[in-house]
Amino acid sequence: MEILLVEDNPGDVGLTREALREGDVPYNLNVVIDGMAAMDFMECKGQYANAPFPDLILLDLNLPKLNGHEVLARIKAHSEWKMIPIVVLTTSEAQTDIDAAYALHVNCYITKPLNFQDFMKAIKQIESFWLDLVRLPSTMISARRLGSS
Repeated sequence: MEILLVEDNPGDVGLTREALREGDVPYNLNVVIDGMAAMDFMECKGQYANAPFPDLILLDLNLPKLNGHEVLARIKAHSEWKMIPIVVLTTSEAQTDIDAAYALHVNCYITKPLNFQDFMKAIKQIESFWLDLVRLPSTMISARRLGSS
C-alpha cells in the first residue's frame, strides 16, 4: 500500500507516521510538504522521478505554493488519478472548506483533532477504514503519469 501524505507540519507528519506504524497494514508512507511538491510527485518530476503511484492520499488544505483545494482539483480532474481515494485531513472546520472539498470530489473530510490521543485515534481509524476494510480500485501502475489529462 502506497500512501502519499501532503502535509507541511513536521509534527503532524511525525504523529501520522507513528500512528500508522502501530497498525496492522503494510504500507509505504511518502511525504511531500507543499502543493507543488504533491503535483511533482504525481507527475514523477524532478526528485520524484521514480515516485510510486499512491493508493491513498492524505491531504492537508493549508499548504504553501498550491493549497489543498488546488491539489485536490488537479488530481480529481486527471483521468488516471481521479480514482485515487483522497482524505482531507486538516485543521479547518470551516463549512466553506468542507463544501468546496466535496464539490471537488474528495472521498472524505476529517478535521484534525487537537489533542494527541484523538489525533492518533483518527489516523488509526483512517488506516482501519481505507487500508483494511474498503476495497480500493486497481490503479494503472504501469502507465507513466503525465501532468494533465
